[in-house]
Amino acid sequence: MTVSDNDSQGSSAAPALPALAFYGKMLTFSRLQFSTDDLSEIDAQLAATLSNKSSNIPILIDSEVEQDLSALVELLWSWGLQPIGVVTGTLDAQAREQRLAIFPADGKRIERILPSKKAATQVSKAPDDRHTESASTNSTSTNSTSTNSDSNNDTAAISESNTETTIATTTAETLVSAEHITSLIYDQMLRSGQSLNHVGGDLILTNSVNSGAEAITDNSLHVYGRAQGRLVAGATGDKDARIFCQVFNPSLVSVAGTYCLRDNLPEHVIDKSVQVRFVEGEGLVFTVMDDA
Repeated sequence: MTVSDNDSQGSSAAPALPALAFYGKMLTFSRLQFSTDDLSEIDAQLAATLSNKSSNIPILIDSEVEQDLSALVELLWSWGLQPIGVVTGTLDAQAREQRLAIFPADGKRIERILPSKKAATQVSKAPDDRHTESASTNSTSTNSTSTNSDSNNDTAAISESNTETTIATTTAETLVSAEHITSLIYDQMLRSGQSLNHVGGDLILTNSVNSGAEAITDNSLHVYGRAQGRLVAGATGDKDARIFCQVFNPSLVSVAGTYCLRDNLPEHVIDKSVQVRFVEGEGLVFTVMDDA
């Protein structure tokens, strides 16, 4: 009884620890693309490709054809590969049944909660300006054609109606596409050992990223201090993502899965204001913004 009381007192005095905590970490996975569901053919290809069955490589399964996912997973494990999930597509239903992760396809962003009202307001202003401009243009057009025949006036009215319809459609589409984009502004210095991971919008750092730290986002990354450490944009495959830095000197930079280490960076971009983007067929393109 005494022991129980002591335990109780000790536990009450000790600070409560959270049951779990989310951390962002950039990891590298191999991606296997399958063009056939013939397991014997896949097995033969693995035998010709792998030198042993103890590589323990985490992989993503990317298949354009229907597969017996359970049998495929067993085959991959037998070769020392560790399937952790599938790229979204024909295998989604089977992946859910087997509790495997489903990763976005290239160029797709992971959806996030709806943005704040501020973001919606910013989006709604632009269509209003266009509507005003269009209304002004239509008014001018009507005045200039007032001396024309009734048939010409009817044509102008129809044109104005079509313009209003187009504006309304554009407004709705713009609002829908913006619902899943929420940027994050981070004002603190990102210190060595820290990792900041934002999903669903741009990541904007107003301070520096120290060596040994990492900043990761599925959209574009902006660093207004000194950018060291690991900088990752388009983490889920968005090839339109970009990285903007005031003072560029990272240990690693990556856009849409294509990365470059510090030793391979062009010398002329070090410690400069730099934009990094991905260009199909070229890889990462570094532009000194002062020279742009």
